[in-house]
Amino acid sequence: MKVRHADTVDGLVVGFTGPRLRPQHLALVVGDEDSQVRLSGRLEPVLAAHIGAHLADAERMSERRTESETYTRIQTNLTVEVLAGPGRHGTLTVVRIR
Repeated sequence: MKVRHADTVDGLVVGFTGPRLRPQHLALVVGDEDSQVRLSGRLEPVLAAHIGAHLADAERMSERRTESETYTRIQTNLTVEVLAGPGRHGTLTVVRIR
């Protein structure tokens, strides 16, 4: 019998791609605050709407670029639970808001 083990970690939201109220991807810092910004996988529509409601009042700071994609940097204390996928590049899948 195979049992898949999945670890989740917390990620600090520092930005998003797409429209603010329905973001497509989140720009996340996973681990300590000196970590590199990484983009999450595409958000499910219901989760995107829920996260968008939390991003509505976040202060917009600037446009940044990571992983060959531009994202909108914001100032927020929003933390999400992230499932780090297996593999060399490890896709970040947002599970829920903390």
